[in-house]
Amino acid sequence: MSTEPQSTIEPATRERERARYQVADRAPRSLAELVLRWESILLVLLAAVIIGNTLVSPYFLDLYNLADATYNFSEKAIIALAMALLILVREIDLSVAATLALAALCIGFLAAHGFGTLLLILTGLAVGLACGAFNGFLVTRTRVPSIVVTIGTMSLYRGIAQVTLGDQAYTSFPADYLELGQSYAIAMPPTPLSFLIFLLLAIGYGVFLHGTASGRRLFAIGANPLAARFAGIRVDRIRFALFTLAGLMSGLAAILLTARIGVVRPNIALGWELDIVTMVVLGGVAISGGVGTIPGVVLAVFVLGLATFGLSLMNVPGIVINVLLGLLLILSIAVPIVIRRFTGRAGRHGD
Repeated sequence: MSTEPQSTIEPATRERERARYQVADRAPRSLAELVLRWESILLVLLAAVIIGNTLVSPYFLDLYNLADATYNFSEKAIIALAMALLILVREIDLSVAATLALAALCIGFLAAHGFGTLLLILTGLAVGLACGAFNGFLVTRTRVPSIVVTIGTMSLYRGIAQVTLGDQAYTSFPADYLELGQSYAIAMPPTPLSFLIFLLLAIGYGVFLHGTASGRRLFAIGANPLAARFAGIRVDRIRFALFTLAGLMSGLAAILLTARIGVVRPNIALGWELDIVTMVVLGGVAISGGVGTIPGVVLAVFVLGLATFGLSLMNVPGIVINVLLGLLLILSIAVPIVIRRFTGRAGRHGD
């Protein structure tokens, strides 16, 4: 009488082997997992920011104040959505603000020579697209790390703007172009066009990343680029497309920003790289790639945007806000690493 051999693999070992093949963005299966998700922590943090600012300032919850507050982060948030996909696949683009500056320069130049709104919009998008494609070409063809490439192109794009404009500025724009950034797309609740575009893009990015096979490929590349390449995923083509997308979003942000402020100077959007990377990393996208969600990035945008708005209502100097953002970036990178090490050590002791 034959009997089937019993498995000699211990349950704990089997569980660890199963965990190796779990996708990092899968839905939580228990209450503990739900509570400890990064998005849940961000929700609590967002609630704390709203409550704290409401107690400090009676003007915080005014609808028009909140609508105007979105102007300060919507353009950055649009770029952050594309940056999240790049970081997810272990890449980064530090030239996004410089790309914005170069696109704004071209928009301002054409506006100063009397060209219409449609051409200004197409120019902004085209310049951003070209800069992003150039970044993607350099990264995928030269195999130089993207952080090195985009530091170089950041200096290149920003340098072109500074050499071209010097201490001058473009201030002449068509009235209908300025209306894009200085009026509400929806009257009630008051919703600026830039904020509406951000919300629509966030939905699109979320559906793409978490609901399509192409989005799942980004997680595969971030988890193990070599294995993804052997699995037949066109890694370089996807990386090139993501750099191009980041450039396109920078061009879109240039259109919205120049329409809002009505002026182009060579220092436009200077230092935005820090804010954008902070939004992405605070949103739970691992700087090492392979982990992250679009809802997390959206929550981080609101946390940072409303916190900055509240601090400005309290007349906190901008330099202090920048220091706080830097500290927040360090913490948002370090805390998840510490938590993972702690839980991993606890798990080993439990075995």
